[in-house]
Amino acid sequence: MKKRTLGKSDLSVAPIAFGANVFGWTLNEQESFRILDEFVDNDFNLVDTADTYSTWVPGNSGGESETIIGNWLKQGSKRERIVLATKVGGDMGEGKNLRKDYIKRAAESSLKRLQTDYIDLYQSHYDDPNTPQEETLQAYDELVREGKVRYIGASNLSSERIESSLAITAQNGWVSYISLQPEYNLFDRQKFETEYAPLARKHDLAVLNYYALASGFLSGKYRSEQDLNLSQRGPGIKKYLGQRGFRILSALDNLALKYEASQARIAIAWLLHKEEVTAPIASATNQHQLFELLTAAQQPLTKDEVRYLDEESAWS
Repeated sequence: MKKRTLGKSDLSVAPIAFGANVFGWTLNEQESFRILDEFVDNDFNLVDTADTYSTWVPGNSGGESETIIGNWLKQGSKRERIVLATKVGGDMGEGKNLRKDYIKRAAESSLKRLQTDYIDLYQSHYDDPNTPQEETLQAYDELVREGKVRYIGASNLSSERIESSLAITAQNGWVSYISLQPEYNLFDRQKFETEYAPLARKHDLAVLNYYALASGFLSGKYRSEQDLNLSQRGPGIKKYLGQRGFRILSALDNLALKYEASQARIAIAWLLHKEEVTAPIASATNQHQLFELLTAAQQPLTKDEVRYLDEESAWS
């Protein structure tokens, strides 16, 4: 089966997306600029952010990542070099919601922070069961018709809600979701493979999966609870420290040794061999990490090696 693309040919993306949640969190503006420059200089183009990045950092109020990207774009002819994706619906002080008036206001705020006239991919970050889907989808349709958004996508919505959204837009002749952004990696497989993969195949949706490296666990640097102190993400990685997690790391170790590659490169390469996946989203906080991320796009894996990783990471 042919791999899914992101929208029309004028929105073509490289096989790996950069997760900009680290901007304004573990990377300051100058460091973020260097990472962005190297990312696009190596012919990669999809940058994924959200208005809520990074509200979890003490002293931040949200919009920090978008602001850094906007300042980077302001430096010159950079806008046409990237496919810019951001999200709406997270809690920016008014709770998680997808009301029409809120979406329209949030889009204007994101455009201002990003210092651009349009967003390539505007995504529902979270579901809002208190707002009729028709209201949400009409807001997106208007933004597209106004030229402020090119395409829309969904993240963290159930397959049932995405399915019903697609039916509503078809009935009304509105723009429809072209992508979904679920969690998917060697450890977190079950929900995607049972719920989202069939949906992507049925509706030809692009898949931009987040946590491609399981918050860094699949890089191999977290082997014990003592290792959780190595980064600010440590507390969220504890759940991976178990028999299955260690079995996955062992498999990655074996292939990394064979190819003289990092575990992270092998883990991303495995995702790229999944026909539903369009572009895994992963982050990097230094040049070495970015190199390993980008070289995953050329990392070979045989069918037997992909099957080996499938078996060693099996969830049932």
